[in-house]
Amino acid sequence: MTAWVLRATVFGALVVGLRLLLGFAMATAPTYGIVWRTACLVLIVGAAAAWGLRDGRAADGTDLTVRWMSAGAVAGIGSGAVCWLLDQVPGIALGDSGALFELTSAAAFILLLIFLPALAGIGYGRFRARKAAETAPAVGATQLAPA
Repeated sequence: MTAWVLRATVFGALVVGLRLLLGFAMATAPTYGIVWRTACLVLIVGAAAAWGLRDGRAADGTDLTVRWMSAGAVAGIGSGAVCWLLDQVPGIALGDSGALFELTSAAAFILLLIFLPALAGIGYGRFRARKAAETAPAVGATQLAPA
């Protein structure tokens, strides 16, 4: 499976799952809406940053920008379409947003929620990998023991 397809699928499913949980939580305890929304936001941003950090440490100079941009775009559009379809089902309340909103504005927001933290994680991961490579002794280097 292509690397960006895996990321798009995982993050699209994460967004849909969190929106379903958020809809249920808002229906049962609407006074805690800011807590539920913040928790969902932190989960998405944290997951993207953590996966980006992992990618940054593992990549050997490969460009990960297009990979994460594609994953964020597909996850945003896909999750928007699925959430709009789920919102049409009676008993599932996801905010009554229209298809145009879900496929444009919400998709762009999800794209940014995935793309920007992932790039920050990639940058930090590459920085950490570079620092670890600088401090590690060279392979095959001999150390002379004092006599």
